[in-house]
Amino acid sequence: MSESGSTISKLDSGVPHSARLWNYWLGGKDNFAVDRAVADQILEMVPEMVESARADRAYLGRVIRYLAGEVGIRQFLDVGTGIPTANNTHEVAQAVAPSSRVVYVDNDPLVLVHARALLTSHPDGRTDYLDADLRQPEAITEGARRTLDFDKPIALTLLGILNFVPDDDEAAALVARLVDALPAGSYVAISHPTTEINGETMIEALRLWNEGPAAKMVLRSADQVRRLFGDLDLVEPGVVSCSRWRPDTGGENAQPVPHYGGVARKA
Repeated sequence: MSESGSTISKLDSGVPHSARLWNYWLGGKDNFAVDRAVADQILEMVPEMVESARADRAYLGRVIRYLAGEVGIRQFLDVGTGIPTANNTHEVAQAVAPSSRVVYVDNDPLVLVHARALLTSHPDGRTDYLDADLRQPEAITEGARRTLDFDKPIALTLLGILNFVPDDDEAAALVARLVDALPAGSYVAISHPTTEINGETMIEALRLWNEGPAAKMVLRSADQVRRLFGDLDLVEPGVVSCSRWRPDTGGENAQPVPHYGGVARKA
């Protein structure tokens, strides 16, 4: 059996998966009936979830454009990639700077199936895919060295992944271990769901999710998300609803969504 066929055989279409729920909310087709059933249950309680998912995706685009454009970053380490949809990290970065290099990291077999889609690159740049787990940060940084130059600034993105690490201290320590390997002038972007916006409905949605067989999640406050950055220097406007992080022209009055976002720099 081919590697791709072997990977597909490991997929469990009877167990909902967060990446596939997110894909469904974003309008993708890479999901199963069980994912759609759970996603629709959550939408009954939190109809804003589609808006939140799309706001988080738009936040990714703004972060990458800011880092590749205004800051001048040319290397990106995307941990917790998820299923590719539109405007993936390398597409946004290479639209600004074609020479950008991007390493995608995930340990989900469904994402591995789509790795070839992620590995397309502008000829002046490069993309790579690393099958690794957030809880093994040294393996991530070591594997990323085959593509990224760790003597030059790197942008590390941790979007919608730290909510699967329930302990605050462990989550912060994992971020710190990744950051320790990055050179000065690097940046870290985090997004994370919260109870501080639409609190009661988000708590109910979390309960429904955590009663299922998929990976358990936690929701965090803005203060808890800030602490994940450690002593890094937060970029204005700090940790805010991702819909309000440096919005595009016309989006200044965007409604807050129950998902925080923030970017910080390593001095």
